[in-house]
Amino acid sequence: SGPMQSQMQFPSGYGSHLPNYSAPSGHYSQVPNKAAASHLDNQYRASYYPGYYSAPAQNVMTSVGSNVLNAQESQHLYNNTPPHSGGSSDRPVQGAISSASYLHMSAQQSHSAFDNHYSTSVSSSVAPQGFPLNSDHYAMPVVSGAMYPNVSYPPVAAGGAYGQTFTSQSLPTVGQFKDTNAFSSQSTSVPHSVQQHVPVGYNTTLSTVSSAQSVQDNLSRNLTGSVAKVNNQINTGGIDSSQPGHSVSQNVPFAKPGAGTSASSAVMSSVRSPAPSLSSKPPSSPSVTQSPEPALQEGMQYGGYVNNQASSAPAPLSSSSDDEEEDEEDEEAALDSSSTTSSASPVLNNYDALEGGGYPETRSVTSSPVPTPSVLQTSKASKPFGYGYPALQPGYQNATPPTPVQPSNPGHHPGFQHYPQACVNQLSSSLGGLSLQHSQQPESLRPVNLTHDRNILPVSSVPAPVPNLNSELRKLNCSPDSFRCTLTNIPQTQALLNKAKLPLGLLLHPFRDLTQLPVITSSTIVRCRSCRTYINPFVSFIDQRRWKCNLCYRVNDVPEEFMYNPLTRSYGEPHKRPEVQNSTVEFIASSDYMLRPPQPAVYLFVLDVSHNAVEAGYLTIVCQSLLENLDKLPGDSRTRIGFITFDSTVQFYNLQEGLSQPQMLIVSDIDDIFLPTPDSLLVNLHESKELIKDLLNALPNMFTNTRETHSALGPALQAAFKLMSPTGGRISVFQTQLPSLGAGLLHSREDPNQRSSTKVVQHLGPATDFYKKLALDCSGQQIAVDLFLLSSQYSDLASLACMSKYSAGCIYYYPSFHRTHNPAQAEKLQKDLKRYLTRKIGFEAVMRIRCTKGLSIHTFHGNFFVRSTDLLSLANVNPDAGFAVQMSIEESLTDTSLVCFQTALLYTSSKGERRIRVHTLCLPVVSSLSDVYAGADVQAVVCLLANMAVDRSISSSLADARDALVNAVVDSLAAYMSTASNLQQSMLIAPTSLKLFPLYILALLKQKAFRTGTSTRLDDRVYAMCQMKSQPLVHLMKMIHPNLYRIDKLTDETTIHVNDRVVPQPPLQKLSAEKLTREGAFLMDCGSVFYLWIGKNCDNNFIKDVLGYPNYASVPQKMTQLPEVDAPSSERTRSFISWLRDSRPLSPVLQVIKDENPAKTDFFQHLIEDRTEAAFSYYEFLLNIQQQICK
Repeated sequence: SGPMQSQMQFPSGYGSHLPNYSAPSGHYSQVPNKAAASHLDNQYRASYYPGYYSAPAQNVMTSVGSNVLNAQESQHLYNNTPPHSGGSSDRPVQGAISSASYLHMSAQQSHSAFDNHYSTSVSSSVAPQGFPLNSDHYAMPVVSGAMYPNVSYPPVAAGGAYGQTFTSQSLPTVGQFKDTNAFSSQSTSVPHSVQQHVPVGYNTTLSTVSSAQSVQDNLSRNLTGSVAKVNNQINTGGIDSSQPGHSVSQNVPFAKPGAGTSASSAVMSSVRSPAPSLSSKPPSSPSVTQSPEPALQEGMQYGGYVNNQASSAPAPLSSSSDDEEEDEEDEEAALDSSSTTSSASPVLNNYDALEGGGYPETRSVTSSPVPTPSVLQTSKASKPFGYGYPALQPGYQNATPPTPVQPSNPGHHPGFQHYPQACVNQLSSSLGGLSLQHSQQPESLRPVNLTHDRNILPVSSVPAPVPNLNSELRKLNCSPDSFRCTLTNIPQTQALLNKAKLPLGLLLHPFRDLTQLPVITSSTIVRCRSCRTYINPFVSFIDQRRWKCNLCYRVNDVPEEFMYNPLTRSYGEPHKRPEVQNSTVEFIASSDYMLRPPQPAVYLFVLDVSHNAVEAGYLTIVCQSLLENLDKLPGDSRTRIGFITFDSTVQFYNLQEGLSQPQMLIVSDIDDIFLPTPDSLLVNLHESKELIKDLLNALPNMFTNTRETHSALGPALQAAFKLMSPTGGRISVFQTQLPSLGAGLLHSREDPNQRSSTKVVQHLGPATDFYKKLALDCSGQQIAVDLFLLSSQYSDLASLACMSKYSAGCIYYYPSFHRTHNPAQAEKLQKDLKRYLTRKIGFEAVMRIRCTKGLSIHTFHGNFFVRSTDLLSLANVNPDAGFAVQMSIEESLTDTSLVCFQTALLYTSSKGERRIRVHTLCLPVVSSLSDVYAGADVQAVVCLLANMAVDRSISSSLADARDALVNAVVDSLAAYMSTASNLQQSMLIAPTSLKLFPLYILALLKQKAFRTGTSTRLDDRVYAMCQMKSQPLVHLMKMIHPNLYRIDKLTDETTIHVNDRVVPQPPLQKLSAEKLTREGAFLMDCGSVFYLWIGKNCDNNFIKDVLGYPNYASVPQKMTQLPEVDAPSSERTRSFISWLRDSRPLSPVLQVIKDENPAKTDFFQHLIEDRTEAAFSYYEFLLNIQQQICK
């Protein structure tokens, strides 16, 4: 062992800068410059950065030494930084890990503890008050850490030295394990006395496989012996589809013949070799020698890799997608503008590659065969691709990876990164037992006693955590408003993620309105030739002519045109191009990115004109809003528009230019709907504008005396689909009642007596598949359906919502709508329509999310159609839509200290331009549990759990979903507390990063989507669930946990200046009645509505200046506007409310609340820290959590 490394302050990598790294010329021997990482050292070690960020200067991170715990531990664990690639191939590897220390650590805490961690239920003696204490939600064996509801994680070996591994085809889904414990025995790790030796023959065989075949085959291969995703078949059976679990040792042929097949046999035979003897004693010396030919590191994948783990996810509509993909063109396949290499192969011409997806050599079975790349057969001794470039990591391409520095007694599967557990128990108890540093811990890890510290709510809004990157990378990173991860420190292994008991996922807001967006008009769109990643700030330039992809690590050529920087008008500085200086960019795409010429913007309005609709009075508001915003509809000179109305029949309107007035055409045969005049129902907006205005002025009065009470919504939608199919576009449906005639008719399923039930909540799913099938047809023709439901009674939103969910549309819901009786809803509809009609829109969109090799995306949340395993089809995309994805760690990330995620949204603008908006996020990889907790983004975690709970509610039950949410808090805090020492049982401790976790989960449980015991209309509950699945994080958090401010004492002391306007910033208040005083006025921001609560003894000066009335008694019951009064308090209040409104897309309606106001109930239901008849108070909830942890 070499000398101990110098100690440095935690956290390493903050704000540090590196000088330029210049790679020496000349050739070097083929020696991997990446030995297996030390426990903490790998994230910031020096050997990483020359290969990843060699040039330019702004892409280079600081070289630092390893952090040490103390003298005793560092001698065993972190003696030396791994050698650089310049060394000889047969020198001993520094930093070998003491077998004795590992044996001691492993004996203390078995890894089997986090293989089945949700299999037990916890009982409590506390009387139930709306929270089921006994949860069987997670009572299932875990395959690779299936931690959360409706999740199928990718295969990780489970038990044995090599264990059983499942391919994506044979991986059982969660649904199969609900009532069985078939795999629990395989989740137990091998006893820790097992000694692992890698036989020389095994190393040699695998080296041959890699060096000879990686370039040609590019097959995704698990090097422990499993052949992963050979045929890349897609499972479309949904969550509970049964799949037989096959052992990997079966003879599964490779997709390519020849040497690849023999290679597979060699790999499999080596796996079937006997396991090491259980009685072997660990050697006295922990020395590990590196062989001249480095062996492949077990548990890692090299060569071509494709993410098909979504095959085991609940892809809702992929049952028909693969067959449709074959006949579609690839929008990006023919690009010659991308960087090229001699070994590049063409991209497939199919719809799966619509956005250039996947990896060219690993396609789904429905794709066309890929030509073999023109690479000569290489022998075992041939030099790897990239040989001779010191900045290129040999292990990432065709060179064989380094021999891992293994402990002498690893009782775990080699695919798991072994991290020391005993060290955790030996650390300072003052740091909660989690910090692995001697230096001061970050604020996010400071322990908080939740049961004693009641003031945990911050004064202002909760900011997104800042990733632990150096200052340069931090400046370049994507805004959390567009792209954020639940964990800003990515765990190195799935085992570490399982141990943290937190979900890993992404929250996306890809099309949000931006004040500054770099638009790239260059004809050259530079992308990786292997994984199709767009060039971004986190790639590394080896020299001026070559760049290395930050996702798959392939080296690509820099195109000649990319050498010129249009901003500086200089040549030879590709690293200063705007694509490499901004993590969010938008490209103007060429015709190569088009399946067909860009279609015009087409808008069709389908309006309910039954008696119920006319009585509600919504037609007047809709027609008036359209008249006011007709010229503001996004589009160009080709924009087209049309109208359909319906009651028991369907009415069409001929608006063709030249007519003196609109013509109504009635089709009464709703069982066989047809278009009476197909060519004149969708007209050019500018050519027929006067006729359109005449129709909008006449419509509100045309059906005043109607006696039609039926609704033929289904036939009207069928007609709309036929009308829109040639071009695609947007259908806006306005519905006021339950469809009662023709296709898609529905019957009332709600029992009003069960609205307050604490038992089973039924009918959360659709009653018919008509609307889902219609949405599938619409999505295939690039049509999105937006639903406006304005109903005073049950309308079965659970069924109607399918038309928007699967066509990438959106849903607006106005319960108890009436133009005169409910002015607040009428005002909300008017303001929502103004935003809806004028906001930006994208047509014919697809979105793909890419991530660093080793990570896998497996479940999507939002409104879309899953076209393939990682491609989302969005007929329309709007700036108010949010998405979420769940992820897992497929392979150990020990070979990298950074991971990246990139989302690419390809769409047609309303002006007819094909554009690509790209966001790239970079995050550090960590190997310690404390770092995982330090980087937890509690708001992102809660929003992802909300999405997962909605799925669980529909697929299983609402009670299951509620149990899952409670268990998420119990398990994560129990995992945190189990690593801390000297904790009393009377304490409930959480890290600062998670101190709001219980509060947010309690708020979620009291939200309309998940609450029980409180009267909740079924449509209200379903709409809340729809919002959970489609709202971006910033708006969803206000739904879950509203913000409460006291506004009767606003001052100019704490203000901000926005556009020459002074905006007061009152502090946030706890959502508890104890904060309300009769002398005050309080504003509650719930996202879609503002409640202004006025105390009975509120100062009359405030009431006069702000509300415009002399005293409390004179304030009306239904007040929704604040008058403009020339008084400082009025100006401050209106300025603050306007500022809150400006920060969101849909303008909230203001409701003034007095004690006798009916809306008072809604206001007090949002005070989530208080106890209700059906639910815990926040303090009782904490005691309940603590009691379950202590069981």
